[in-house]
Amino acid sequence: PFILLPSLDGEEDAIRPLPWYPENLAWHSNFSRMQLRKNQTLEKFHEFLKLENEIGNITRQEAVSMVPPLFLDVCPDHFVLDMCAAPGSKTFQLLEIIHRSTKAGSLPKGMVVANDLDVQRCNLLIHQTKRMCTANLIVTNHEAQHFPGCRLNRNCSSSSEGGMGFQQSITQLIFDRVLCDVPCSGDGTLRKAPDIWRKWNPGMGNGIHCLQVQIAMRGISLLKVGGRIVYSTCSMNPVENEAVVAEILRKCGGSLELVDVSSELPQLVRRPGIKKWKVRDKGTWFVSYKDVPKYRRSVIVPSMFPSGRCYVESTENNQDVELGEKHENGGDGNPEEGIQQSEDPVALADELDEEVSNFPLERCMRIMPHDQNSGAFFIAVFHKLSPLPAMQEKPNSLQLDDKPCVNLSNQIVEDTNGLEVVSADGADEKLSGAASETDLIDNETDGAAVEPDTCNTCEEHNSEEAEAPGHRETDPKKAGGKIKLQTQGKWKGVDPVVFFKDEAIVTSIMTFYGIDDSFPLKGHLVTRNNDTNHVKRIYYISKSVKDVLELNFSVGQQLKITSIGLKMFERQTSREGNSAPCSFRISSEGLPVLLPYITKQILYASPVDFKHLLQYKTIKFADFVDAEFGHKASNLMPGCCVIVLSRGSNASMDQTQVDESIAIGCWKGRASLSVMVTATDCQELQERLLTRMGPENGSLVQDEKPSNGEADGVLEMTDGKE
Repeated sequence: PFILLPSLDGEEDAIRPLPWYPENLAWHSNFSRMQLRKNQTLEKFHEFLKLENEIGNITRQEAVSMVPPLFLDVCPDHFVLDMCAAPGSKTFQLLEIIHRSTKAGSLPKGMVVANDLDVQRCNLLIHQTKRMCTANLIVTNHEAQHFPGCRLNRNCSSSSEGGMGFQQSITQLIFDRVLCDVPCSGDGTLRKAPDIWRKWNPGMGNGIHCLQVQIAMRGISLLKVGGRIVYSTCSMNPVENEAVVAEILRKCGGSLELVDVSSELPQLVRRPGIKKWKVRDKGTWFVSYKDVPKYRRSVIVPSMFPSGRCYVESTENNQDVELGEKHENGGDGNPEEGIQQSEDPVALADELDEEVSNFPLERCMRIMPHDQNSGAFFIAVFHKLSPLPAMQEKPNSLQLDDKPCVNLSNQIVEDTNGLEVVSADGADEKLSGAASETDLIDNETDGAAVEPDTCNTCEEHNSEEAEAPGHRETDPKKAGGKIKLQTQGKWKGVDPVVFFKDEAIVTSIMTFYGIDDSFPLKGHLVTRNNDTNHVKRIYYISKSVKDVLELNFSVGQQLKITSIGLKMFERQTSREGNSAPCSFRISSEGLPVLLPYITKQILYASPVDFKHLLQYKTIKFADFVDAEFGHKASNLMPGCCVIVLSRGSNASMDQTQVDESIAIGCWKGRASLSVMVTATDCQELQERLLTRMGPENGSLVQDEKPSNGEADGVLEMTDGKE
C-alpha cells in the first residue's frame, strides 16, 4: 500500500526510487533513524516500514549492500552459494531473484545455500530468510574457507541415516553463482557507524588479507566452469580489495577472468579499481615486499603488494633477490630463470619506488560514499573459464627465516571433496570440508562438555516460543535434568535432517486436504527429529534442495545444516482432544505454495466475512454475514481449513474469480471458525484488504461485533504464535 508522506521543512524527494536498481524495486528514504522514531508526523510511515519488513514484503537494507547480488546475473535455475551470508539481506535478495519469474504454486529449479561461521549469526540469517517462505534454501554453519564440496566417490554407498537408497541426481556440490562478501575491516561503514573509527587501524586489513584470499579461492573451486563469482567488501583498503583480486588472478592463472562490468547498471556511480598502492605496518609505509623487515615478513606477505613479488635472502651477498614466478596475463617473473635479478640496478630501484600491478584491476569497482550518498563498497566480478590449475608452494630450499615465502596457511587446489593442500614441509594432506570443526567434534569424548558454538539445533528455528532461534538448553540444572544432545551425522548438538517416511501420515494429509497428485509431496518432506511419533513440524523441500540433501547423506553428511526447506505442516491439538481426522495443520508459511493444489477443506469468503475473521479471530457459523458461507463452514470436517478472499460480494464465486494471494488458515470447531495467523499477519492482511477492496468494502472501522460467545474447541497452538 502507498502512504502519502507529509512534507518536512527542507526535505525534497523524501522517498524516491534508486535509479540504478532494476524495475524500481528499491527505494531510498532521506529520513534519518532519529526522525523516523521521534517525529510524530512520520509515525504512520515508520509503523508501515516495520510491519512490512516483519512480514517480508520489504527488506530494510543499506542501499550499497544491494549492489553485489545484482552483478551475479542470477537465473531461476541457478545453484547459488552465499559464503558469508549473515545477517541475510543479500541472501533474501538472491532468493527474490530466483523466485521472480515463478508462477504461483510452483517452485524454481534453482536454490540458494547460505553459509555463515557464527552460530548466532546463522540464527539471525534464518530469521531474516524465513520471511521469504521458500523451499529452495539451505542454511549451513561452516568456515567459508573450508566449505565442503560433497564430492561423491564411485565406491560411496548410501548413508543409512538418510533412510533411502538414492538414485543420485548430482555427484558433487558445485555452483553456478557464488557470492563472496568476505569479512573485512569495515572502514567503508564509517558514515553509519562512526564508532568504528576509534577501533580502526591499518593492521585490521593486513590481518584478514590471507583469510580473504582463502575464502575467495574456496569459492572459485566450488564454482562451475562458465560460472560467475562476485568478491566484495565494505572496505576501501586496497590490501583487502585489489591486492586480494590480484592474488586470486595470480593463483588461478588463465582459468579466471576479471570481468569488465562497466556497462552494467549504468546509473550506478562507481570508480575504477586502483593498480598501485602502498602497505602500512607499524607506522611505516612499504612500497615493496623487499622493504619489509625480516621480522615482519610473517605478517606482511608478498600478495599484499601490487606486483606480488616474493624476495628471499641470497646466501652469496646477504641481499634480497626476487623469486621468479610465472604470472598469467602479463605477470612478472620468469619460471625458466628461477631467481631473477635486474640487469639495470637503477631501473629496478625506480620500479620498486612504486609497484604497479599488471592485472586489469581497473575493472574492479569502488563505490565512494560522497559520489551517490551511500556507504562505501568494493566489488570485483570474475568469470571462470576453465578448471583451476594445480598449485604448489615453492620448494623448502627457497625459504626465509625457516618460513614459507608466501604466508598463506595452505595453498588451495580445486577439489570439491574438500581442500587439497600442501603443507609447509611438502607433504600432501587432505582436509575434509570444515576440517577444523570436524576434528574438534571427532575428538570429543562422550562425557565431554559441548562448546557453546557447537550447540546448535534447528527444531525450534521457526518457533516463536523458543528462547532463541536454534538454541538448545544444555545446562542440566536449568533444563531440569540430563539432556541427550541430538546429532546430525558427525555434528553434535544439531538436530538431524531426516526424510519423513511415515506413509500413513502423508496419505492422511493428502486425503484430508484433497491435495492434487500433481503436487510433488511424497519424497519432498523432511523433519528435524528421528522419532516420527514425536514430530511436531514437517518441512517441504524443492527438487534442487532434495538433490543436495541426498548427496549430503551419500557423502556422510559433510554439510552442517542449521535450517532447510519450508515449514509446511504442524501437529495440532485442541482442548476438546485431537478429534480432527488429520493431526497436522497447514502452516502460514507453506500455505501460498500448497494453495493451488488444495481441493478439500477450502472455502471462499466475501470481503466482509473475511474482514470479520481478521478482526474478531473467532466467529460462530450463525454469525457470518453470508449465511451460505456459514452453512458451508459448518459442514467442513473438524480441524484445519483454508479461507480464501473472494472478489465478489458473496462466497459463491468459482475458483477463477478468487484472489488466491489472500488466504488464511483457520480451525473448524464444533460451532465456530478460529483464525490461525499471528496478530502481525492479521494487521498486514487488513491493510491489504483496505488497499485492494477500497474504503467501501474493506473499511477497517470497527462495526458491531458478532456475538461469538466462548469459542468451542479453542486451540492449543504448538508454535506459540496465536
